[in-house]
Amino acid sequence: MSKVEDFLTAAEEQEIVLAIIEAEKNTSGEIRVHIEAHSKIEPFKRAQEVFHFLKMDNTKEENGVLIYVAVHDKKFVIYGDRGINNVVPKNFWNTTKDAIEQQFKQNNFKQGIIDGVLKAGKELENHFPWQHNDTNELSNEVSKG
Repeated sequence: MSKVEDFLTAAEEQEIVLAIIEAEKNTSGEIRVHIEAHSKIEPFKRAQEVFHFLKMDNTKEENGVLIYVAVHDKKFVIYGDRGINNVVPKNFWNTTKDAIEQQFKQNNFKQGIIDGVLKAGKELENHFPWQHNDTNELSNEVSKG
């Protein structure tokens, strides 16, 4: 796999977009997926940079979630905004991490991301339920770096 574009097919990316739409149906939380070849800095720090670059820190309830994947480094990060971190327990993202990790270990990358997106949406429902006046504040497309 020479390029990040080879990590997922266009059809697989579309399946991830549909998972994001599904995950956001019952929460005001906003979920994005970003994929890049590798991170020149520690992946958590890079996820923070990408989060800001994608303007995910501008949501009304500060409840954006980024699933960041550094393909060649074989690393991923789940990064949630302040609004989430202020109300959830410390191990809140462990079930989402486990869902992704389980599939990634079997080289099922698309399914790992989909499972993570859906799990994140489920986790967010309790703390950030969908409200009648909610709007989709962020793109659902997979971004690449």
